[in-house]
Amino acid sequence: MFDEEKSVAHESRWAGSDAGNIVKYVLLAAVTIYVFAMLYLMFSMKSELTALQQKQAALETAQADLVKRMHAASSELKETISSEVGMTKQQLEERAAQLQKEQEATAAAAAKLAAQQSRQGQQIAAVNGEVSGVKTDVGAAKTDIQKTQSDLAATNSKLEKTIGDLGVQSGLVAHNASELEELKRKGERNYYNFTLQKNARTPVGTVSLQLKKVDPKKSRFTLDVMADDRTIEKKDKTVAEPLQFYTGRDHMLYELVVFSANKNSITGYLSTPKDAPSPVTP
Repeated sequence: MFDEEKSVAHESRWAGSDAGNIVKYVLLAAVTIYVFAMLYLMFSMKSELTALQQKQAALETAQADLVKRMHAASSELKETISSEVGMTKQQLEERAAQLQKEQEATAAAAAKLAAQQSRQGQQIAAVNGEVSGVKTDVGAAKTDIQKTQSDLAATNSKLEKTIGDLGVQSGLVAHNASELEELKRKGERNYYNFTLQKNARTPVGTVSLQLKKVDPKKSRFTLDVMADDRTIEKKDKTVAEPLQFYTGRDHMLYELVVFSANKNSITGYLSTPKDAPSPVTP
């Protein structure tokens, strides 16, 4: 019985000893696990810290790079702005100079236009003056034409047809130099002026004339006509009397008229048909 109790007590001690050992092992295992967990946690935290430090360093590097780039960009922006401002200022100056040139050109063109307008105005005024002068001249010309027509009518009334010394109807007879000029303008016959000196043979047209006698008080004279190798005497004739004679192969009627008689000379004209021979010019 005692042995049984001893055995039981001994088993009780072993049982108590085993339980304590188990608790120790459990505690030891827990501590170990805790230590390992703490180590792992510390390692993880260290790794994370290292990663964070690397990230921080990278961020700082990036920030520094960003700051550098910002400074560079700021400098570049300042330079660009300065350049743009400079270019804009230069462009403004160039534009201002261009505008000034355009204004000067416009002013010059306006001055030129004004000068042209002034010249045109002067020319127009001159033309108007010339037109007025022409109108005046035309009016004067009309007056002159009317006067000439009146004078012509008066001259025509003075010119008269008479019977010549051969009994042939004469054409219009001039009594002075102005009337003779009017006959010439009519152009119905050929007219040759002459002034005969006493006893001087003078060629007139295709014939020759020679004054023999003259009596200015009675307006009478005597002259010889030399034509076709013969002499025709016109004796004791009067001023303004048509003296007629025939000459030439075609027997044409020539006519001479004396419209003034002086002491030793007479003045008049010879009238021949339009188709009569012309005098030979030496």
